[in-house]
Amino acid sequence: MTKAPKLLAKAIARNNNLRFVELTALAEAFGFELDRISGSHHIYVHRGAGAVLNLQPVDGKAKPYQVRQLLSIIERYNLELGAPK
Repeated sequence: MTKAPKLLAKAIARNNNLRFVELTALAEAFGFELDRISGSHHIYVHRGAGAVLNLQPVDGKAKPYQVRQLLSIIERYNLELGAPK
């Protein structure tokens, strides 16, 4: 079993206290793929939903608005953990 369900619960409960690696792991668990890195910008795409995420770390932490953005995309496109990409 992966840690993705715990990360999702943590993201929902405290979206201002998530590490960047946790955010990227959560995005990948929902089917996002790392498309490219340009400087500090990590561009993730979800080919099935047509969604794009632009994530940047700040001192190893995720930006709270980017956590909310991922949660919004998950809800909007009804994405599921471990779903095909």
